Amino acid sequence: MDVDSLRALLADVYNRKLRPEQALERLRSAPFEDLGFAQVDHHRTLRWGIPEVIYCPGKTVEQVSSIARSILTQGANLLATRADAEIFAAIKAMDERAQYNEAARTVTVKVREKPPTTGVVLVICAGTSDIPVAEEAAVTAGILGSSVERLYDVGVAGIHRLLHRQEMLRRARVIVVVAGMEGALASVVGGLVHAPVIAVPTSVGYGASFNGIAALLSMLNSCASGVATVNIDNGFGAGCMAHIINMIGEHARDVEQ
Repeated sequence: MDVDSLRALLADVYNRKLRPEQALERLRSAPFEDLGFAQVDHHRTLRWGIPEVIYCPGKTVEQVSSIARSILTQGANLLATRADAEIFAAIKAMDERAQYNEAARTVTVKVREKPPTTGVVLVICAGTSDIPVAEEAAVTAGILGSSVERLYDVGVAGIHRLLHRQEMLRRARVIVVVAGMEGALASVVGGLVHAPVIAVPTSVGYGASFNGIAALLSMLNSCASGVATVNIDNGFGAGCMAHIINMIGEHARDVEQ
């Protein structure tokens, strides 16, 4: 349950649309809900503004569906990562608003529309093969409430493609750079912009890329200031961090105004 949902619940009690015992029943599972196989953390939204996200691998369709139902009952937006078509079908049967991003392998249900942020999260990827990880980052930042732009297939093998879009780079508040192979794109972008850069190495590449380790080490050793690196193929983590940074900028702007 997020702040808006809690405020609405209290308003319903105040306006006598809801009896106190009914409100108490809804709040009973507000800290967390025990499903036996999972302890769904509903308090997470109140603590840091982001609801619990379902990581699907290792869970059965029934388990994912139960967790999703628990989250949706609380009125929170839903994000399930690394989901397949079967999981999407189960959530879609539960809520018609469910959307599936095949590239990102994400299922989202937007329960509440949030006003667009003035700050933009820009997600860049080096090559078309990096799009699945980039899309996971973009979908994550978007469902959490950030305005997102995408710039794909602009790797260092044709750097003019990136330089042609410098206006996009300049207006972004935070940038996620997704790249495999040698992972050089993150350093290049970091040297061009004043925004923080979150680098995401992917497992894309030939043998000596070692399934993303080469890109990971390159990004960790970036000579550009302001570049931070998440784990290999971790688009979700990058999108989540990008949103948090973006919202810090939103709050600072509100204070200045």
